[in-house]
Amino acid sequence: MDDFVRAEHVFLNNPATSVDEALSFLSRQAVALGIADNEAEVKAAFEAREREGATGMMEGFSIPHAKSDVIKEPAVCVVRYAHPISEWASLDDEPIAVSVALLVPDGEAGTTHIKLLSQVAVMLMDEAFRDAMMTMDDEELIAQTITARLER
Repeated sequence: MDDFVRAEHVFLNNPATSVDEALSFLSRQAVALGIADNEAEVKAAFEAREREGATGMMEGFSIPHAKSDVIKEPAVCVVRYAHPISEWASLDDEPIAVSVALLVPDGEAGTTHIKLLSQVAVMLMDEAFRDAMMTMDDEELIAQTITARLER
């Protein structure tokens, strides 16, 4: 799992102010990074998951995830917003400041997707990890921090 998160997958001070803008940005970046082939289909996959239940977790984090056959390789993208997104429903009703997005090919929905989701959820229970994601200003260091935890 050492190549799911790379420095170019980390975006700091993102100007998105709504869930729609955040998911549009993630979808656009998935295509720009070569993770997926079709921005509209990736966004539709993110939106479908949000309709099943909000991906906002606790303490200002969300885990949006997209499973689609237009996603060519599994990846994790991290977006820290310039201003927390208050409209993103979360378990504690707090605005979302950081998204840890999972992008997974449809064929890996029951394997890679579940493994990534469970590992990211465990990471987010760690206060030191959450603090690091909120304060680090080095994309490479953020990618390395997440990757180190995915390798466990």
